[in-house]
Amino acid sequence: MKFDIITLFPSMFDGFVNESIIKRAINNKLVEINVHNLRDYSPYKNGQVDDYQFGGGPGMVLMCEPVFNAVESLRKDNTKVIMLTPSGEVFTQKIAKSLSNLEHIILLCGHYEGFDERIKTIVDMEISIGDYVLTGGEIPSMVICDSITRLIPGVINIDSLNTESFNDGLLDYPVYTRPEVFRNMSVPQVLLSGHHANIDKYRSEERIRVTKEKRSDLLEGDIDE
Repeated sequence: MKFDIITLFPSMFDGFVNESIIKRAINNKLVEINVHNLRDYSPYKNGQVDDYQFGGGPGMVLMCEPVFNAVESLRKDNTKVIMLTPSGEVFTQKIAKSLSNLEHIILLCGHYEGFDERIKTIVDMEISIGDYVLTGGEIPSMVICDSITRLIPGVINIDSLNTESFNDGLLDYPVYTRPEVFRNMSVPQVLLSGHHANIDKYRSEERIRVTKEKRSDLLEGDIDE
């Protein structure tokens, strides 16, 4: 999997690509993440990428030409171009799984008042990570890269993936470690029994209970459809 991220603030990704699971995935050549400065694709000597909006109004708008130049220089036949925008489809585990089967993704990080509407003509998909406003698309692009990367074979242990939250529309079961008793709070006895069938049954029941209590909306549909 190859990611090309187009941003005004490439240094924001320094920690992201150099820590933890993402770094290991890159080192093991399971994923490639390239960060591109949008200003490098500006036709103007001063690197301008934004301008005032027609019709008036506060804030600047990202211009067509730099974004078109960037996308057209990076896009291949197998590329999916994704724009990070509040008006996009809300990102879910189901979408992450679908995107993890691709070979190349370009992520466009918005800023200011957003993109010139005409840029959408070269975009395959618009994504939002939630119903709130951030200062730009950099953090959402990291969220999407992270969630997709961990689904790529070899990045995460397959058994861990199979039991994670949202894998089948349910949240994960509660987990415990030593000590067995901490401040009068005990680990459920079934987890200490060594009886694997009973443990599996307990965990399945706990996943349903936790999901009903915390995210009952997940039970109204199947995210794996």
